[in-house]
Amino acid sequence: MVNKPVPTEMSFFERFEHDIVTGMKTITIRDEAESHYVPGSRVNVVTFEEGRQFCKLDIKSVEPILLNELSEFHAEQENMTLPQLREVIEEIYPGLQQLFVVSFTLVKN
Repeated sequence: MVNKPVPTEMSFFERFEHDIVTGMKTITIRDEAESHYVPGSRVNVVTFEEGRQFCKLDIKSVEPILLNELSEFHAEQENMTLPQLREVIEEIYPGLQQLFVVSFTLVKN
């Protein structure tokens, strides 16, 4: 098994910035390519669109999940309804069933 470098940056669409910096969004759901975050590490957070840094997050956990296992609890952590969450995931990762829940906490200055 090849060890991958610990990621030091995470990007989000600008539309999620407010929810992240206010602490209303405490997880992100990613595909396998973006599942290599390491619990206990800290990442710089940038906008996907422009690469503008807007905060830092401490990674708490990375857990595999299937699309059909997503629940209202996950939706609350994303600060949306379950139908909204499923729609966003389908938009970003069309047809993908295997996902990863990355839990994080906002680093306060």
